[in-house]
Amino acid sequence: MKIALLAAATMIASPTAYAQDGNSRPQPVIQPLTIPLPADKPYPGTMQLKVDARDFARGIFHVRQTIPVTKAGKLTLLYPEWLPGKHAPRGAIAEVAAFNATVGGKTLSWTRQPTDVYAFDIDVPAGVKSIEVAFDFLSPTRTSEGRVVATPAMMNLQWEQVSLYPAGYFTRQIPVQLEVTLPEGWTGAAALDGLKVSGNRYSYAPTNYEVLVDSPMFAGKYFRKWDLGQNVTLNVVADDAKYLEASPDHIARHAALVSEAVALFGTRHFDRYEFLLALTDELGGIGLEHHRSSENSRNPDYFTKWNDNDSERGLLPHELIHSWNGKYRRPDKLWTPDFRTPMQGNLLWVYEGQTSYWDLILAGRSGMQSKDMVLAEWATNAGFYSVQAGRAWRSVEDTTLDPVIAGRKARSFPSATRTEDYYNEGSLMWLEADMLIRSATRDTKSLDDFARAFFGGREVDWGQDSYDFDDVIAALNAVHPHDWAKFLRDRMQTSGRPAPVGGIEAAGYRLVWRDAPNAYDRDRMAQAKNADLTHSLGMTIDKDGVAGSILWDGPAFRADIINGTKIIAVDGVSYSRERIEAAIRAATDGKTPVRLIVERGGRYRSIDIEYHGGLRWPHLEKTGSGPDWFDRLLAPRRAL
Repeated sequence: MKIALLAAATMIASPTAYAQDGNSRPQPVIQPLTIPLPADKPYPGTMQLKVDARDFARGIFHVRQTIPVTKAGKLTLLYPEWLPGKHAPRGAIAEVAAFNATVGGKTLSWTRQPTDVYAFDIDVPAGVKSIEVAFDFLSPTRTSEGRVVATPAMMNLQWEQVSLYPAGYFTRQIPVQLEVTLPEGWTGAAALDGLKVSGNRYSYAPTNYEVLVDSPMFAGKYFRKWDLGQNVTLNVVADDAKYLEASPDHIARHAALVSEAVALFGTRHFDRYEFLLALTDELGGIGLEHHRSSENSRNPDYFTKWNDNDSERGLLPHELIHSWNGKYRRPDKLWTPDFRTPMQGNLLWVYEGQTSYWDLILAGRSGMQSKDMVLAEWATNAGFYSVQAGRAWRSVEDTTLDPVIAGRKARSFPSATRTEDYYNEGSLMWLEADMLIRSATRDTKSLDDFARAFFGGREVDWGQDSYDFDDVIAALNAVHPHDWAKFLRDRMQTSGRPAPVGGIEAAGYRLVWRDAPNAYDRDRMAQAKNADLTHSLGMTIDKDGVAGSILWDGPAFRADIINGTKIIAVDGVSYSRERIEAAIRAATDGKTPVRLIVERGGRYRSIDIEYHGGLRWPHLEKTGSGPDWFDRLLAPRRAL
């Protein structure tokens, strides 16, 4: 110890350790690039991937991989990091445990690259033809740990969580063969080919690693499937068998959705398509697109309380549309050759925004959702954007970086920061574009024509066709000449814009405020058991009286209420939604405040909120006696 201190003292005293100002100044250690860049060449051999998924009680997946090798030395294996559809680096590397690499039962040395924690370097001995890799994926068992993917009744197997791939190759060039062992008595569904079932073991024909990751599995104890036509299947797992009781009308509407999508785009970019739908209170929520399938979760009573779930039925249309918009046609900077290359989402207002437009249109055309619900959702979104302070400094296109910036974490004042507004504001912008085309062409052209030309392509082509901003402009001009570059830049790339109601007004409607919720807000509040008072007190209140989504510079904000504040009492009586709504109505006399007792961090205080504007929720109201453009938009196309 004394020797070490003496050496350190000598080093400090050395004149070479000082800068002119007398302070020590180190230089950076240059880290060499040691991970091979992906090349578009075949990988020599087929990986074998075996996943044991039987330990659903603890959510543990046991993984075994056989990986062919052609030479001795360092082999770099990568765990997927940048995941398609998530638009961000969200690979679940933290859940990997018990990593081990062997040859013939002999353990190989390995190191993780400190500058890229998703990369494992393995020392391969001479003369070896393949190595064995094993690890466990310890999936979250509660929501505080992440998304739950295994429950006593079902599981969601995402192959990027339970596999690695060799660096230096496009993932589409890496062959892989999958075998998965499910719990006894469970049924699985995935858009993978060559299925062979032996007991509870599912094996598939070789495919490539890109397709494997794009083809997840839902499996469950309670399973049922329906043929929707067009080579599309609805595969459903549920918490209990009773939730699988769908009526013929329910299935007919899902089939109509598929027919409407094919009628819109004119082609299918799949040889088959598998809706994977979980009806559950236990599995983590999801809505994620894939080329030949989609992962979806809804409330258990999706079928059994059909009339109460109108607002829930926009998810499947959204994910189906992504087969054309997002998977086949993809922004050039969102297409990457592997799962390590960073993605850039500047055109997500096309990828997600126009998909959010078409999911409402096709839901209405197919009968999946009512016209009232479609208009109510647009009203909610337009009303939401009319009060977002973050619009003053942040453009819609800048929010396309939000998946990377924020990773969908909770925020203290989301109205000031904005979130992923490219979805719903994108939808409203595309409504305005549609109305512009229809008006200028006397309803002889529409955004339908753009969709068919831009997303249609070749039948059963499930490759990828990338595009950039100029390609979008050219396709719009081919439908109707206009200064589309200015139109899109003004609305998507410019901050300080007014509320996006141009399309609503061009359709002959206007945004108005009423003292009762629209159909969409009513359903959302009923499902969440909360009170959305955004446009009155400037906050939402959950079923336990806890405030959230505090509106920047709204009445609650000005009263120093922040997220997590609990409303204890209203006018001296314990909190309930009915009481606070009654207090807001009473305050419309212009002199009575909304009186609250609140608690935060064990401290209590009384608050008088001077708000007198009454209960307010957004609605769309028809302005004239002319044609109803929304009727035309939502009219079925499959019979035309």
